[in-house]
Amino acid sequence: MKIKNIYNINQHGIEIIRNSISDNEITKIKNEVSLSCHEYSGCGIRNADKKFSSIDVLVNSDKMLRLASSILGSQAEIVRVIFFDKTPDKNWLVSWHQDRTIALDRKADISGWGPWSVKDGAHHVQPPIEVLNSMVTFRLHLDNADQNNGCLKVIPQSHKSGILSQAEIKNIVNMEETCMCEARQGDLLLMRPHLLHASSKALKPGHRRVVHVEYSNYILPVNLQWA
Repeated sequence: MKIKNIYNINQHGIEIIRNSISDNEITKIKNEVSLSCHEYSGCGIRNADKKFSSIDVLVNSDKMLRLASSILGSQAEIVRVIFFDKTPDKNWLVSWHQDRTIALDRKADISGWGPWSVKDGAHHVQPPIEVLNSMVTFRLHLDNADQNNGCLKVIPQSHKSGILSQAEIKNIVNMEETCMCEARQGDLLLMRPHLLHASSKALKPGHRRVVHVEYSNYILPVNLQWA
């Protein structure tokens, strides 16, 4: 099934806001990224807000911060920004999973936090579920996204089951209906990070550019900062 406009981030863990990003904002990002995207390998460009001023301006804009803060219930801040572009040369699939790690500036021995790993030079850890419940992900669509170019697919309300094992994920995917998150250029998709999601390879690959932004209002333990 396709994503429904009645879906609500608090109830379903997924919501779409149509025509949220202006053509001018989209054009600025596309133009800036196109000048240097050849410098980056892999499926995504991490810390995209620190590498592209047009992305930084958008994700830190009042409208985005106000929306994130209203969802979370108090002042939100950006904790991760990734630029994705699914193209003929970079046409990947992502199996069903939850985003359940966060990036921090250092490793710390804290009960209930772990396992730890290092990815792209940053310390990553699986935190307690209350941290993930204090986060919201924005996916800013710079192109149309549908099943032909590998749009996101989700299992609504699956975040309510907490952190899931691979066996539990497989069971939910087999039992529950999949929602195809088809979107138009300029649409904003909201989701909880631990909502089950996946994407297939594009059948007709072109550009499927998305700015993935994670906001949080969680107060980290002393001496820890978001990476």
